[in-house]
Amino acid sequence: MSDASLNSDLVRQSAATLATAIARGEVSSEQVTQAHLDRIAEVDGQVNAFLFVDPEASLARAREVDAQISSGIIASPLAGVPIALKDLLATRGVPTTCGSKILEGWIPPYNATIVERLESAGVVSLGKTNMDEFAMGSSTENSGYGPTHNPWDLERIPGGSGGGSAAAIASFEAPLAIGTDTGGSIRQPAAVTGTVGVKPTYGGVSRYGIVALASSLDQAGPCARSVMDTALLHSIIAGHDPRDSTSINAPVPDVIAAAKSGDVRGMRIGVIKQLQGEGFQSGVISQFNAALEILAGLGAEIVEVSCEHFQYALGAYYLILPSEASSNLARFDGMRFGIRVGDDGQHSVEQVMSATREAGFGAEVKRRIMLGTYALSSGYYDAYYGQAQKIRTLITRDFEAAFAQVDVLVSPTAPTTAFKLGAKVNDPLAMYLNDIATIPVNLAGNCAMSLPAGLAPEDGLPVGFQIIAPAMADDRLYKVGSALEAALVDKWGGLLIDEVPSL
Repeated sequence: MSDASLNSDLVRQSAATLATAIARGEVSSEQVTQAHLDRIAEVDGQVNAFLFVDPEASLARAREVDAQISSGIIASPLAGVPIALKDLLATRGVPTTCGSKILEGWIPPYNATIVERLESAGVVSLGKTNMDEFAMGSSTENSGYGPTHNPWDLERIPGGSGGGSAAAIASFEAPLAIGTDTGGSIRQPAAVTGTVGVKPTYGGVSRYGIVALASSLDQAGPCARSVMDTALLHSIIAGHDPRDSTSINAPVPDVIAAAKSGDVRGMRIGVIKQLQGEGFQSGVISQFNAALEILAGLGAEIVEVSCEHFQYALGAYYLILPSEASSNLARFDGMRFGIRVGDDGQHSVEQVMSATREAGFGAEVKRRIMLGTYALSSGYYDAYYGQAQKIRTLITRDFEAAFAQVDVLVSPTAPTTAFKLGAKVNDPLAMYLNDIATIPVNLAGNCAMSLPAGLAPEDGLPVGFQIIAPAMADDRLYKVGSALEAALVDKWGGLLIDEVPSL
């Protein structure tokens, strides 16, 4: 087999398959890493999934892992497998921009807990992926470094804010990725790129070293092309971290065993009445319903569940998130890190801060900071932020009532398939509506997964199927997800992602 043929074969393998081959000595981590670096060099000029790649550092790390494996040390079930990291995970010695010009050139002196755990597990970082600036967006068009393109159709969005991570996986530039999900930023990109993405239980994965957007909503999670690969990555990054005050000090659910199980017989699956119908593309609904029929055929009981306060989730979210963002982003002032504008000795500190923020922040970030500052201001706090938190409580109670009746809840992940780049950039409300099905999960702190349900008949683009479980019941996501995926693989003759057009 030629080098080109070997590389093409390696980049299309699952992370689990690659890890097994590396552990057995059938292929080296260095070879696998080089294959993915070659793929990045080949296609990322069209996709723009990566903001930073350091081939020498990646290959050096791969050689270290190979040496460990040769000496009999296999650090984890994913040892030697490459990964892409969303560019808001602090990574020692590596530029971390959060997709913003205001952090251009910032190199953290420390690692996020997730980065530490991946390194300890022998997972090899390929680089940092593109994203909507400070994770504010649903299309990765708000990046200060240009939009990412969907590998299914390069004229369409890859979702957001983690479009870079999803596109890297969908274009076979990486077998694994880390994303973050504040209102759907892992799940919605997974839906429109035909990949798998999981938002773990809030507090289930450490937020230490992740640049904060909205601290009560943010949650990092795994992205991959299959349910099992996602479970393997989830098991590595999850677990208690005393450096994160919101981290849950409890055993991590056995997501790997659940992914191997794939048995939904006797499970009650609730279809959320409020997350279908008006505003949802017909092809999305048809593929969602087809997936429900498959689950019913596998022995699950399908029932309809009403969550009446979900209709207020979008409004509440877009008060809570901007309020927390306006506080978190106050630290970006041109004084401590990132760019500094106007520091010529003739301007005051306040003027330098103002000029730096004017030059460094993009339009969407400025919009949300202003909205959040207004909502928290004297005389408006109770009317806006306080009321939004009351809605949040009602949504949490809706979930509690629903989970008293069913094991998991399901809905389409996104109301439509990927739309054209530029189609919604001038209509913020239309853009925000892309997250209508994912936001309630973040408000309540539950866990959720998106996996491919097929291609919409009208445009041939991927449709996402969302599974929601109670807090700390992440294993249920993998149990249902693996059962549905296995049935769809039998139906399709392979994973949906195998159908992505070649770049």
